[in-house]
Amino acid sequence: MDDLCLFDGDTLLPILPPILLIEFIVGGLCNGIALWIFCFRIKTWNSSTILLFNLVLADFLLLLALPFRTNYYLQHKNWVLGDWFCRMNLFMLAMNRTGSIFFLTAVALDRYFKVVHPYSQLSAPSVAKTICTSCILWLMATSMTAYLLVKPKLFQKNDTEAVIHCESFAISLSFDSHGLWHWSLFLLEIFLPFCIVLYCTCHFVRKLQKRELNKQGRIQKAIRLTIVVIIVFLLCFLPSSLTSIVIWIKRASYHKECQSFKVWDNTFYITMSLTYMSCVMDPVIYCFSSTTFQELYFFKLWKTFKKKTVTGVTDLRTRQSEDTTIASERPANHLLVQ
Repeated sequence: MDDLCLFDGDTLLPILPPILLIEFIVGGLCNGIALWIFCFRIKTWNSSTILLFNLVLADFLLLLALPFRTNYYLQHKNWVLGDWFCRMNLFMLAMNRTGSIFFLTAVALDRYFKVVHPYSQLSAPSVAKTICTSCILWLMATSMTAYLLVKPKLFQKNDTEAVIHCESFAISLSFDSHGLWHWSLFLLEIFLPFCIVLYCTCHFVRKLQKRELNKQGRIQKAIRLTIVVIIVFLLCFLPSSLTSIVIWIKRASYHKECQSFKVWDNTFYITMSLTYMSCVMDPVIYCFSSTTFQELYFFKLWKTFKKKTVTGVTDLRTRQSEDTTIASERPANHLLVQ
């Protein structure tokens, strides 16, 4: 398409596949353990537990879509799996990224009402109400990203090029209402939750400054949790948002040559890969939210590591034992001399 700026993936090839692969492996391990704990070890469920479980679920579903995106960059941004699977992959990435942001914000708000407004009805919602809230958040995340399934997402620079791009953030030089909606939602779903989390943190700090000694421990714990959430936003989500704003400014200043966008296009996709890093960082939030979960989580990690270590040591000892046996059965050199 002539009005779209599509670039090859040569610059991104040595950068994105390793990042996405590390995110997939580490995030899959961390969230897999977390999902196992929620399903088989958590006996009592409350509002915090339900919100955290949905956060784990969003991260885990997002990770399932990463290998296909990794393969796309390994193929120099050439999509070989067809249009429908392209749309589905982009939808899964966007929907679960949005869901992850929503539930991160919900976790911070849940802790805010418990600490700052302990006597409010919102400070202790029932399990049924929290499940309904979670369903509403999933419905919002789905409805905000379902448009990715409507229109084709495969593009070519021209009819003679064999490379097929699968993109939802392709830069358009002309006005595109569909693209405008996509970029606007992308910014809104990051900046609005970030402002909410900052608001919660400021109120926690004010509470702590009042020196309410009977609640000081809870407030400090809540502050630590929201600080981790802020760090996730700062490292994972804000870089791509700021890059997209720069691209918007360049478009508004009447840059009509695609080549002038190449550096910022590559920068945007690198920062987009950081949004998936939240899947690796979110388990820290699970541990800050619950001491019981923290103990179970690290116990499972230690048990898995110890099992692998013991297996490795056992295999090494077995090999050494076999070598010793063979050496003892071998005739000594001095006995061979006549």
